Amino acid sequence: MVVVVAAWALTVAVGWGLIYWPHMPEDFSYATGLVPSEHAGPLDALYISLVTLATLGLGDIAPASGWLRVLAPMEALVGFVLLSATVAWVLGIYPALARRRSLALRLSHVRRSSATAQALDSDGGAALLDGLASALSTITVDFLQYAESYYFHDGDENTSLPRQIRYALRLADQADGAHHPDVRLSASVLRRALEDLAVVLDESFLHTAGGPERVFAAYAGDHGHPQGPDGPPQDGGSGRS
Repeated sequence: MVVVVAAWALTVAVGWGLIYWPHMPEDFSYATGLVPSEHAGPLDALYISLVTLATLGLGDIAPASGWLRVLAPMEALVGFVLLSATVAWVLGIYPALARRRSLALRLSHVRRSSATAQALDSDGGAALLDGLASALSTITVDFLQYAESYYFHDGDENTSLPRQIRYALRLADQADGAHHPDVRLSASVLRRALEDLAVVLDESFLHTAGGPERVFAAYAGDHGHPQGPDGPPQDGGSGRS
């Protein structure tokens, strides 16, 4: 993300600098003490561009001709938009990561509690499955809106969605045979939510052309967890890869 933002800023600064450079020093005014002929090179043009882009307004070198005086504020507006977009991007992606990790931790809690099919066959089980389906829908939208969040890896297996997601499939399988009609309905909704997430992951990142089980296995492997929560532990039983 830092590299992308830096590339944005550098591209804008260099682009505007290339516009300013051919018009230096004739179309610029210089502060007292500066010799125009000594400050008309490409670095000076880049300096003007960076100062304008950052909206510093130092004024030691400023455009003097009409159209350049209009162009400079336009670059300042671009700089403001760039800063706003960067802040919005950062503020948007980290809540998306928090939601993904919260879902993984929730699945980990349920898995470690050893929820049985009998325990799921209740009003509480239906509520649990509904909550997981709702969280999965949010995560699916997050992957659509913040595709770069896919490339963030989680070191703790309990907060790693690639590590925990296949357990949601096990829960849906367990609840399919429940006697409680609300549980069966919630299991069906959960399975649809899992399928939608698998489609987004596969079309955007993994390209397995398989079903949810295969997609989630590839998702886990891509994030360093080739064994899901139901697989054997690795690295001497630590469960981490």
